[in-house]
Amino acid sequence: MTSPFLQELSRDMRLRGYALRTEKTYILWIRRYIYFIDRRHPADAGATEVRGFLTYLAADRKVAINTQKVALNALVYLYHKFLQRELGELGFTLASKQRHLPTVLSVNEVRRILDQLSGRNKLIIQMLYGSGLRINECLRLRVQDVDFDRMSVTIRDGKGRKDRQTLLAASTVNLLEPQIEHALVIQARDNLQGVGASMPTALARKYPSAFRTAGWAHIFPANNLSTHPIDGTLCRHHLHDSVVRKFLAIAVRQAQLDCKKISTHTFRHSFATHLLQGGADIRTVQELLGHNDLNTTQIYTHVLGRHYVGTSSPLDRLG
Repeated sequence: MTSPFLQELSRDMRLRGYALRTEKTYILWIRRYIYFIDRRHPADAGATEVRGFLTYLAADRKVAINTQKVALNALVYLYHKFLQRELGELGFTLASKQRHLPTVLSVNEVRRILDQLSGRNKLIIQMLYGSGLRINECLRLRVQDVDFDRMSVTIRDGKGRKDRQTLLAASTVNLLEPQIEHALVIQARDNLQGVGASMPTALARKYPSAFRTAGWAHIFPANNLSTHPIDGTLCRHHLHDSVVRKFLAIAVRQAQLDCKKISTHTFRHSFATHLLQGGADIRTVQELLGHNDLNTTQIYTHVLGRHYVGTSSPLDRLG
C-alpha cells in the first residue's frame, strides 16, 4: 500500500501536469531515497543525504549516467518543488555521457524486417519508420490524428508535452484504413456496454460522451478492457508497447538481423538518417522529429559518413 506521503506526491505531480510515466518514475526513486535514509521523512534530511544517495548509486550500484540524472531530477522535484527547500550546492558532478551513434538500418534491412510482418504488426513498424514516431507516440494515435487529405499525422502531447505534425507515408494507407475501420468496430461494441477508449481525465469530465465519438478511438486498441490508471473507470486503452517489442524481436530474428541491436526506436533513427541521405534539410528533419535542439538532430549527420559529406576513404583512391 502506498504511504500517505507518496500519495500526496502523486496528487501534486498531477496538479502540475506531469506525465503519468514521469510520476511513476519519480515516486520509485523517492521511495528508494527514503529507504536509503532509513525511512526518515525527507524534510528531516537535506543536501548531505542527497549527495550520499547519488554517490551510492554511482559508486556502489554503478548505475548508468541517465539513471543518475533521473534520480537527481526526482530529488530536485521533491525538495525544490514539493518541500520548497533549496538543496544548495551538492558538490556532486554527474558523469559525462559518452556520445553513442544510434543503430541505423539500411533501406534493404528495413524491407527485410517488414517482409516478416503482416496486418496490424506490419503497420506499426511502417508508422515508426515512415513517420519517425516514438513507439508510444504511435500506439497513442487516435483516429482524429490522421489526415489522409494532407497525408499528415498529428502527435499530441509528445515528449516535452508538445504537439507536432509529421509525414504520413502513402505506403501505409492500404493497411491504415482497414485498421481504423477495425478500431471503430471495437469502439462501437464497447459503447454498447457503456465504455470506450481511455480519455485524458480533465477532458473526460468536460466532455463525458467524447469516448463515443469516432475521432477519439485508439487506432491500435488493446485486446482487453482495463481500468484507467488515474480515475479507475473501465475503458479500452491502446496496445501496450511490450506487444510490439515481442513481435519485433521475432521478425528481426527471422530476417537474420539479430546480430544488430534493433529496437522500436531504431526505425525513428533510420527515418531521420534516410531523410538526410535523400537530401532533406536538417531543420525540416528537426521539425518532423520534434527536437528542441538542432544538435540533437545533427547526430544523424555523423551516421551518414561519406553519403552526407561527399568524401571517400583515401584507400579507395589508390587505384
